[in-house]
Amino acid sequence: MSLKAVLFNFNGVIINDDSIHEELIKQILIEENLTLKKGEYQQVCLGKCDRSCVRELLASRGRVKSEDDLTVLLNRKAAMYALEVEKIEKLPLYAGLDDLIFKVRSRNLKLALVSDAIRKEISLVLERAKLAEYFKVIVAGDDIATTKPKPDGYLLAVERLNQEYTDLNLQPCECLVIEDTPAGIQAGKRAGMQVLGVANTYPFHMLQRCCNWTVDYLTDLELERVEEVFSHYEPQQSLQGNAIIDDGSRQKDD
Repeated sequence: MSLKAVLFNFNGVIINDDSIHEELIKQILIEENLTLKKGEYQQVCLGKCDRSCVRELLASRGRVKSEDDLTVLLNRKAAMYALEVEKIEKLPLYAGLDDLIFKVRSRNLKLALVSDAIRKEISLVLERAKLAEYFKVIVAGDDIATTKPKPDGYLLAVERLNQEYTDLNLQPCECLVIEDTPAGIQAGKRAGMQVLGVANTYPFHMLQRCCNWTVDYLTDLELERVEEVFSHYEPQQSLQGNAIIDDGSRQKDD
């Protein structure tokens, strides 16, 4: 087996924008005559999509919104996000991102992006950062009905990569996922992929328990070591739905 594709999460792997999202969620609640408690964003929203975050925050205050009403709120937040990003002279991209993308492309590995964020937000940042040309395949939160830790987004990314590159014949077990949250890591594993956890959002020791590899920073990733492991790795496969589940063996980067 060989490594053929690297699949990136967006928030927490490409851009460090949690503070922006927290402020916008706070603004959304204010417009509903509600307030965001100290530490509540980290407790309720970290690692979740906006829809789940807003739904849970409203429900905890006795507010129930229809999916259409939630969509209106999220579209408003997306517009506010665009305005905030436009104000930033230098986007808070994670260190080592450009070098990692260069290494991936120099090895002729395919790239994709899989996120619960909506496409408008993803496209805006990628265009601003001049990264859009590298991610020909994007699976955004508005492309699928489920969210992480469900594996659907990662499995759809494999389908789209095979459509984009017709001779690739990509299988989930030939993908490396880069994630920063337990939900995202679980989604990648459920899709039958090996997962690298980067400690941008959660501590190293929390991610280390559930990843094939764990690093503190993207700059710590030694892609050649990962490729070497892939070349000798034969997963013990069992079919669960559409996902291939490996045997749980894992490697760690110290």
